[in-house]
Amino acid sequence: MRHKLKGRQFGRSSGPRKAMYKIIVTDLIRHGKIETTISKAKEIKSLCEEMITLGKKGTLHDRRTAAAFITDKNVLASLFTEIAPKYSDRPGGYTRIIRKGFRPGDGAEIVILELV
Repeated sequence: MRHKLKGRQFGRSSGPRKAMYKIIVTDLIRHGKIETTISKAKEIKSLCEEMITLGKKGTLHDRRTAAAFITDKNVLASLFTEIAPKYSDRPGGYTRIIRKGFRPGDGAEIVILELV
């Protein structure tokens, strides 16, 4: 029974699931928007906003925490120098989910997850 457990499992064990989260967040920060399923977008949204908040603070501890999650050093550098300062006056809500339609193969709902 899954009483009071948060998060989606996506049919994966915890290691591959965490790796998927890291890759998708890194790609979202790198490209500015990605196309994925609605359930993955809802999980990734909070993680990406947490990384941008760490970039806004900019301390050494925040940089190391973000470096443990973001897989590319160039993306990490751009997060702290370009992306996070852009949101310095915004209290939150850095991402947006736009519904696109349904995937032809399996009918999964596809969305566009983008930085505001």
